[in-house]
This record gives sequence, structure tokens and C-alpha cells, in this order.
Amino acid sequence: MLLIAESFGALAVILNFIGYRQDDINRYLLISAMALAAVSTHFFLLGAMAAGIGCALACIRNLIAMKYRGNHILITFVLLNIGFLLLELLVLEHGLLILVAYASSLIFTVGSIAIKNAAKIRQWFILAETLGLIYAVMVGSIFGTIFNISNLCSILYKLFSDRKKTI
Repeated sequence: MLLIAESFGALAVILNFIGYRQDDINRYLLISAMALAAVSTHFFLLGAMAAGIGCALACIRNLIAMKYRGNHILITFVLLNIGFLLLELLVLEHGLLILVAYASSLIFTVGSIAIKNAAKIRQWFILAETLGLIYAVMVGSIFGTIFNISNLCSILYKLFSDRKKTI
């Protein structure tokens, strides 16, 4: 089972590496949704429910954000994240580590729906990816860790290369 989980993680790394290099926001959201579906499966197979849920919601959110943006979509996904957080925390009694995963998910949610500029999204996603990295390390996810490190490197590279073009 671990090999299958890590295979989904590897697929997510490849897809997200491609996604973060997109200049078109809808292309980015589509490729990112595919990566999120793969990494969600990875985390569920590892038993890391908070990341599995957060990434599954993010996948759906990215697909919806390709056509619809607005406060009602944003509020829906923020409430879904909070609802699942409360379920895990209060009903399932999962540890406080899930707060890190859900904080990351909320940053991605707000960024993907409310921000229309790819460069600004990348700037906020540095924080979200760092939180995701902390969670992945804490739950022992090899490709989750690689996923977040790769994403951070991709974001920073893209921001740096875009900045060089404007100088």
C-alpha cells in the first residue's frame, strides 16, 4: 500500500511542477487540480485525513474557480474547510497537527478564488506550501514532503524569473 501511496505522491509532484510554470490562470488551476487529486489520494492512503480532505476540496475548488469566482464560492469552500476541521478536531479527536493542514488549505482556498493575478497567488502560496511542508514532514509523507519542497522551489523560481523579465 505504501508503494501505491507514494506513486500517487510522485504523480502529484510531476503535475504540480508543470502547473506552477503556467502563466494562464485557468491552465494553472486545471493542472493543479489534477495534482491535488493525486496528492489527496496519496495522503488518504497514508491515513493523513486532514491533508487528504484539504487537497480533495482544493481539487474541486480549482475546477470550480476556472469558471466561477465570487464571494459565494469563497464562503462555501471556507465553510467546508472549517466544517471538516471541526469534525476532525471535535468528533474524530485528531490531534492539533491538523490545524497546520487546514491553515494551508484555507490560504490556498482564498488565493485560488479571490486572487486573479498568478504572481500574487504564488506569493501567498509560499506560506501555504511551507505549512504543507511542516504537515507532510510531521506525518511522515515522503512524496508529500518532496511535493511541498518542489512546489516552493517552483514558486520561487517562477517569481524570480518573472521579476528578472521586468527589470
